Amino acid sequence: MRGLVVTIDGPAGSGKSTTARLVARRLGYTYLDTGAMYRAMTLKALEAGIDVADPTRLAEMARATDVCITTEPEGTRVVLDGRDVTDSLRSPLVTRNASAVAAAKGVRERMVQLQREIGKAGRIVAEGRDIGSVVFPDAEIKIYLDADLACRARRRQKELAAAGTSLTAEDLEKELSARDKFDSSRVHSPLVVPQGAIKVDTTDLTIEEQVDCVVREVQLREKGREARA
Repeated sequence: MRGLVVTIDGPAGSGKSTTARLVARRLGYTYLDTGAMYRAMTLKALEAGIDVADPTRLAEMARATDVCITTEPEGTRVVLDGRDVTDSLRSPLVTRNASAVAAAKGVRERMVQLQREIGKAGRIVAEGRDIGSVVFPDAEIKIYLDADLACRARRRQKELAAAGTSLTAEDLEKELSARDKFDSSRVHSPLVVPQGAIKVDTTDLTIEEQVDCVVREVQLREKGREARA
């Protein structure tokens, strides 16, 4: 029996990356960090001096690019054209430009192709902004996480501080608000609540509570499939 595909969508700072990673670990599933794949494409564009507002050049670059996600004991690693770039993907420069790169149709087409290949066997937890709506529209379990802006800014501030970068909560709120607007209004694969998704407000939830919520849904679905088999 093909394994389940679990999708977790939501805006930046909603907790989807951490939740997806921990859910996958609890269930023994593969964690598919699609956001990291787009960040890898962004890193390549910046290093090559490609204008992130040039969809033609971005599409040409994407067609000639390979991005792999590997799961190691210490966590997920991202390999860009044979080079491990995991530690370079959370820089403020990459973060500021990732939405523009991800909005390019040619980039999204290439990434969706790679993501669907990874997901063929199932037993994956995939997170992003179009995972349940575009990449895996037939996923058995779709989750949409959200949280208020101030909460998301605090979470992002904490992540950046851990990586040695300091930004004010006010600046981060402005950045996240602009990104929300951009992601929700882009022409190709905008951020939406996928059809049939379970919406979870994570503002007042701990990461453990978020993980428990998703794991319960997966376990219930697995038991239902076993009963019908």
